[in-house]
Amino acid sequence: MFDYLRDPQEIYAKSFATIEAEADLARFSDDQQPVAIRIIHACGMVEMAARIAFGGDLVGSATAALRSGKPVLCDAEMVRQGIISRLLPAENKIICTLNDDTTHDIANRLGTTRSAAAVEAWADHIEDAIIAIGNAPTALFHVLEAIHEGRLSKPAAIIGMPVGFVGAAESKDALIDHAGDIPFVTLRGRFGGSAVTAATVNALARLARDDATTPDGTLDRRNGGMP
Repeated sequence: MFDYLRDPQEIYAKSFATIEAEADLARFSDDQQPVAIRIIHACGMVEMAARIAFGGDLVGSATAALRSGKPVLCDAEMVRQGIISRLLPAENKIICTLNDDTTHDIANRLGTTRSAAAVEAWADHIEDAIIAIGNAPTALFHVLEAIHEGRLSKPAAIIGMPVGFVGAAESKDALIDHAGDIPFVTLRGRFGGSAVTAATVNALARLARDDATTPDGTLDRRNGGMP
């Protein structure tokens, strides 16, 4: 009935070729480009390239953490469900504490959202972990505050991409300005969400799984970011 492309490999190849042809990728390092491409692919918008902001050695820190078996801490169930567990290099745990029995009581006690309160339950897992926030600006603010106050240990990397009209842009500006020495990646402005956050984790998982050294000892990332 409809004439459309059906071959999955050809669809991927054409999608990534379109991104490389239309998006401004020149400002990203070789390490960052596969992650940026996956973010753009998840958004379906090449103009998002201008909004992607990296801090520190995001790729190096995140892939090392994943290969060493550190968990991924998510602010929302949709983020957790979007992460492809078979890509994770060390059977890494994917943790979301939003619906834990104690979260509602903590939110009431702190006078904040459940998403922010759920961060409190990350204390035993957060050191050198990957944080993936794709829904709640309050969770990103709370993480930054708790780390700054010394109540939470430093993670290996923060993927901070909450979406929305209230606090989303501001929380990502706070990440850029106050992450300190914690590597991060974010999307400036209101855009973000669970799908693009999960896609970022999946891109890093692919790189962690596929990284190999070339004869001169450098990392070979030719397969990074591709299916």
